[in-house]
Amino acid sequence: MKVTVSRKAHFNAAHRLYRSEWDDAKNLEVFGKCSYPNYHGHNYELIVAVTGEIDPETGFVIDLKILKDIIKSEVEDPFDHKNLNLDVSEFAELNPTAENICVVIYNKMRKKLGPEFEIEVTLYETPRNFVSYNGK
Repeated sequence: MKVTVSRKAHFNAAHRLYRSEWDDAKNLEVFGKCSYPNYHGHNYELIVAVTGEIDPETGFVIDLKILKDIIKSEVEDPFDHKNLNLDVSEFAELNPTAENICVVIYNKMRKKLGPEFEIEVTLYETPRNFVSYNGK
């Protein structure tokens, strides 16, 4: 029997959506005020859902303390209070859209969690704008 357990987390980060090969007018047309040169920030909410079999000895799919620690080391510590464009290596050449941030987080989590788990990452950029990725 498979069960999904989830852990919520939070981080604050700044970013700018733009393509360096485009001029300011084209960036503004495509990305709107998110392309302003001085960056802007979000209070991101993150949900990491892990699906797997219940361990008959512990009753856990995964120890949520372990999941909490992985999220802290892989997401909160490297992303919180950072400028994603300037401070986070994964976005040196990758536009830090919510979609790309979600996939980067998924890939970081995938490396830390065993293949016996299915993972889905949901990232809220605002209370009304969010994306999900499950590796498919």
